[in-house]
Amino acid sequence: MDTYEPRRKRTGKARERQTERQRRHAGMVVRRGEDSPAPETPVRAGPPALLQRALPILRDIGWHLLHQPKIWQGVAVVIGVFLLLLAGAHLLGERVFPNIWSMDVDLGGLSLAEAQRALEDAWGNARITLVVEGQTLLSVAPADLGLQLDAQATVEHARSVGMSGLPFGYDVPPVVSVDYMAAQTYLLNLTDQVEIAPANAGYRWQGVELIGVPGSSGRALDVVLTLQHLQQDPAAVVQRQRLDLLMSPLPPDVSDPAPFLEEARVFASQSFVLTGYDPYRDETIAWTTIPEEVVRWLEATPSGLAVRPEVFSAFITSLNTTLNPAGTTDERYIEPIETVDLVQEAINRGEASVTVRIRYRPTTYQVVSGDTGFRIARKTGLPYYLIQEFNSGRNLDQLFVGDIINLPSRDATMPLQPLPNKRIIVNLDTQSLVAYENGQPVFSWAISSGVRDYPTYPGVYQILTHNDVALGSSFTLCSDNLCGQWEMYWFMGIYEVVPGLMNGFHGAVLLPNGAYLGGGNVGSPYTFGCVMSENSNAQALYNWAEIGTVVEIISSEYAPQSDLARAWLGG
Repeated sequence: MDTYEPRRKRTGKARERQTERQRRHAGMVVRRGEDSPAPETPVRAGPPALLQRALPILRDIGWHLLHQPKIWQGVAVVIGVFLLLLAGAHLLGERVFPNIWSMDVDLGGLSLAEAQRALEDAWGNARITLVVEGQTLLSVAPADLGLQLDAQATVEHARSVGMSGLPFGYDVPPVVSVDYMAAQTYLLNLTDQVEIAPANAGYRWQGVELIGVPGSSGRALDVVLTLQHLQQDPAAVVQRQRLDLLMSPLPPDVSDPAPFLEEARVFASQSFVLTGYDPYRDETIAWTTIPEEVVRWLEATPSGLAVRPEVFSAFITSLNTTLNPAGTTDERYIEPIETVDLVQEAINRGEASVTVRIRYRPTTYQVVSGDTGFRIARKTGLPYYLIQEFNSGRNLDQLFVGDIINLPSRDATMPLQPLPNKRIIVNLDTQSLVAYENGQPVFSWAISSGVRDYPTYPGVYQILTHNDVALGSSFTLCSDNLCGQWEMYWFMGIYEVVPGLMNGFHGAVLLPNGAYLGGGNVGSPYTFGCVMSENSNAQALYNWAEIGTVVEIISSEYAPQSDLARAWLGG
């Protein structure tokens, strides 16, 4: 028997959606009571209101995507097709996929050639910051460090990552190699710029008390370790745009100032007198230093109290500025290293003064009408061969007015330490000689100088050699078979005419035929370039003039250089 059941209402998702919409609508109804305020002027909905209106729509979309798989499957298909089309377009067009970067350059969408050019342009403008112990030193081009970009390999790598740049981007490291020799050369040239020398223990005044200052460490660029660091990952150096220079510490030789504190106190408590002597001008200049300056020179070393070279050299540089007033043509200077050695000797002896030599730098000469190489030599007080050597490859027989000739330092004629208290002056015009000791004349007599074809060179020289008997010769004494020699008594060499042939002072000259040059007479030019005195006078001069004694030879071509010579000439 059939039974009847009332038809049930169909229930489904549509009813649920309707119920949900009614519920949301009810939540949006504004209820007004009796105390509701008066209606306000409508205003445009702001972001919160828009968000409230958008939320239901977003919920509906989310609900459909979750409960109807066909929708999101369709969306996935559309996205997949889009990506396939995009990949195909870039593959067929040989282009880099979107959002791929290298060296801060967006390579996405560029052809291989375009991407390579873009990287090369960026490489040309790239800079690497060199950092030393956290401090920026300078900025250099990658090529300076021997870094070389392989732009083609970098672009190929960028294409090989495909669509890894979607959606957040992908950074491809550049392909970089290192030219080891170029990098090493650059870093070696950089060492002096970054090095800080260690400082040995020193001293300073604190009021009236001398106290010690501990030594401090320095640093040096470790080229080997820095090169290893660079070679490990050159691409990272380029990406970071930074290279840390690795340093090695340099400890001081002596850190404790205490062992030499008393010695330093004694030396630094007195004023130190530095005297400069110019042997060409016979001029003395004295500089007196104060204890505060002296103590800055001192440092403790393993062998004892010593001069701090870098500090003392700076002091000498300041003194040199006082030697060359405006308009000076011959630049004078005190040599720092030479002076350091002399001051060190004074410290070792406990002395508070030292005499140093004032030297001359090379200079130039401008040719005037009538000049020849030999004439320039006589006017400048320099032997001709020295000027020849200093103008190597130049023909000094072909000179024109206005030509510039290089002149060596005047010190070339005085290689030994000069004696400040003795000076011999020769006047070629009057054929006379005078010798001074401590500014007072001790000898004075007539001499004979070189004849016209073998002249004596004027200039400022010094006694270089002593030979009680010396031999000499000239082609005028040569026959077809042999060359005769003469004997010179009490010979003292003063300058070389050419290397190995020296002119100087002497007494009587015994010729090969048994006669004496000039008949043993003086007062007129007789010699082959030397300065001849009567034999007894030559012996006295020989015994009086030590090695290093200054000799000033003047003439109408070469004016007196010293006050003594000017006074003698004027008197």
